[in-house]
Amino acid sequence: MKQLFLLLIFCISNNLGINAQDIAPAYPLITHDSYFSIWSFGGNLNTSSTKHWTGKEQSLLGILNVDGKNYRFLGAESKNYKDILATAEDAPHSVSYSLDQQNEKDWFNANFKDANWKKGEAPFGDGENVKTKWTTNDLYYRRKFTVSNLSSHKKYLKLNHDDNVEVYLNGKQIYKRNGWVNQYVYLPIANGILKNGENILSIHVKNTAGGRYLDAGIVEEIPQNASILLAEQTNVKFDATTTAYSFKCGAVNLEVTFTSPLLLNDIKLTATPVSYINYAVKSLDGKPHQVDLYFSASSDIAVNTSNQAVAASQTTANGLAIQKVGTVAQEILKKRGDDLRIDWGYFYVSAPENFKTKQYIAPQSESLTHFISKKYPLNSQYQNAKKLDLVTIVPFGKVSNIVSEKYILLGYDDIKSITYFGEQLPPVYRNDGQTDFVNVLSQANKNYQALKLKCNIFNQKLYSDALNAGGKQYADLCKMAYRQSIAAHKIVYAPNGDLLFLSKENFSNGSINTVDVTYPSAPQYLIYNPELLKGMLNGIFYYSESGKWKKPFPAHDLGTYPLANGQTYGEDMPVEEAGNMIILTAAIAKAEGNANYALKHWDVLKIWSDYLLKEGFDPANQLCTDDFAGHLARNANLSVKAIVALGAYAQLAETLGKKEEAKKVKDAALEMVKKWMELANDGDHYALTFNDKNTWSQKYNLVWDKLLKLNLFPEEVYQKEIKFYLSKQNTYGLPLDSRKTYTKSDWIMWTATLTDNQVDFQKFISPIHRFAAETQSKVPLSDWHETTNGKMIGFQARSVVGGYFIKMLADKWAATDNKNLNK
Repeated sequence: MKQLFLLLIFCISNNLGINAQDIAPAYPLITHDSYFSIWSFGGNLNTSSTKHWTGKEQSLLGILNVDGKNYRFLGAESKNYKDILATAEDAPHSVSYSLDQQNEKDWFNANFKDANWKKGEAPFGDGENVKTKWTTNDLYYRRKFTVSNLSSHKKYLKLNHDDNVEVYLNGKQIYKRNGWVNQYVYLPIANGILKNGENILSIHVKNTAGGRYLDAGIVEEIPQNASILLAEQTNVKFDATTTAYSFKCGAVNLEVTFTSPLLLNDIKLTATPVSYINYAVKSLDGKPHQVDLYFSASSDIAVNTSNQAVAASQTTANGLAIQKVGTVAQEILKKRGDDLRIDWGYFYVSAPENFKTKQYIAPQSESLTHFISKKYPLNSQYQNAKKLDLVTIVPFGKVSNIVSEKYILLGYDDIKSITYFGEQLPPVYRNDGQTDFVNVLSQANKNYQALKLKCNIFNQKLYSDALNAGGKQYADLCKMAYRQSIAAHKIVYAPNGDLLFLSKENFSNGSINTVDVTYPSAPQYLIYNPELLKGMLNGIFYYSESGKWKKPFPAHDLGTYPLANGQTYGEDMPVEEAGNMIILTAAIAKAEGNANYALKHWDVLKIWSDYLLKEGFDPANQLCTDDFAGHLARNANLSVKAIVALGAYAQLAETLGKKEEAKKVKDAALEMVKKWMELANDGDHYALTFNDKNTWSQKYNLVWDKLLKLNLFPEEVYQKEIKFYLSKQNTYGLPLDSRKTYTKSDWIMWTATLTDNQVDFQKFISPIHRFAAETQSKVPLSDWHETTNGKMIGFQARSVVGGYFIKMLADKWAATDNKNLNK
């Protein structure tokens, strides 16, 4: 009864704000981990293709047929192309090439004599997947080809190059760029350049740094179906676990809700990669209307690059109609790195059989044609194909003014998720011996209605708590961050039974389980499930305690995602990571009300504490998490981290009855505070470094002194810094420090939490909210942006936005402390 009441309140509050469209740089649709993660970039769901968080197309397409008219509400039709001149990914071919500097001015013209040039098979480069090795600075490329029956359709240069490139077609320059791309790009060719008969494509690529690569071809666009109308989007609202859209499709209203049930109190549920898309339709004019819904999902969701061959099939089982697709090669856990998609395991689309759905598989160029013609293909499987669509037709029949609802399920079985010190770890749902993902889908289908209710209640609770903690703009940012942070992790269990909650440094460097990514993301998990924060620390503790990592401070990372075989980052962060690990261990003790987790790892915590006692106060020139503008020695904020970490260690020692150790370290930390205030003092604020006055930086590490009640730094330090920061704000936020005008929004949240003045807190939050609403960088929320113009500098879709929850954590712990005092 209580849950139903809460849901009623939720629905009323939603209806009251139905016209208040939520604004975000990108909207989460399917969010489970760094591989199974699909977004809508920009405000309208139906004006661009849905994408993986990296920006690579992973198309979901939705069309509502109302009385014979088709309205697109989801995604955009993928452009389909016909080869005029195939690239190497489509057909093997050789070209003429030279590695010498071409002094001849006409090397790119048709009449140039290239008989002395070499012949080589494309693609060219210095990586693994090339046919002709190229290791010099320059590559000159000439490819003759013949065209007959030239059509009027749009023509494109299909090009993948690294680095600087200039491209000529029949002696005319059609493209030039300084820089590189990491995928094929399609570049329009003006009319009249390509001709019937013989043509010559000439390219010069110059390597400036890093790798080398060249592949090129020419394609023409296959025209899209002109009979598809655009549904009118009337609203979008996102919450912690859902994103909901409203559309007008002729005389029918359509509500589309994407739900990823990431309820952190249920680790097994959160680790189960199944999301739901719910469709609710009703008549707007009181008259009945015939309605059918088309949904397709691209096989690109199961590949890293679109040229990889896939196998697809469909079946029925356990009351579900089920489709699946995956690569033919199935190279499980063979690749590591940042800008990669998964290319092993299987993507699933399913729907309850009692919905009377119709499923078929077809090439992307044909799938929509079958729906429009109602002539569905009989082929239910493909063994070696590219760019397929998995199609589900959901019939609603005659729709009245009473809402009719149906849903589909999307899932991904990755078979093996992570390599952990040489051992391939299965996903959580396979730990109990479950090997058939159909059973996972079946259970998810049975749980849908209950999960729908739980998610709605949780959404409302999170928003209410955030609203009370920091106001509406703060609450909007927290609900925006929630799924993004979780979906940049993977949950598995180590061979020794430890829970592992492993982050990926999305669009940063691809590291797995980076300590200085764990640190900023921790507040979200301290609120909702401290076991998950332990899951972020367990692997780092194991690395040191096993003897695999022998240094007197923690590792920076465990490898490059998804291979956690040991640190791959080229430089250590000694003070940074030692401070992070100790502080977060103390935070777990605070959240749980005991120091049992710290006791389990006490020996290594003491080693790290001893290191900070020796090296932490006045740090040497070493890497830290804020060194975007370069390394620093004598970093005042890094010194704060070391001092706070020592105070946290002393607090843990006190809790564990280690009185002598606690007093020794606490006294040392207090002495450091006195020296810090003297060395960092710069009049009305504290400096960036001890030796460089007239500088400043955000001292966000102070927040743990406040939250853990360590009582190390006097209140005057907080007050002085807050007052100074408020004088340094720009349109889109407080800069990170005095060296540059860019910022990190997670650290602003921590800095803002240093104040107890709600008005001042919101002065820090408002510019971040403005950035999220106004930025032209339409990608999953970037945590590193320019405060003057609101453009992202780098990073997107990272887990660190879990740090936005720091104010909610502060309020939760303050309420608990007050309750304990009043007992």
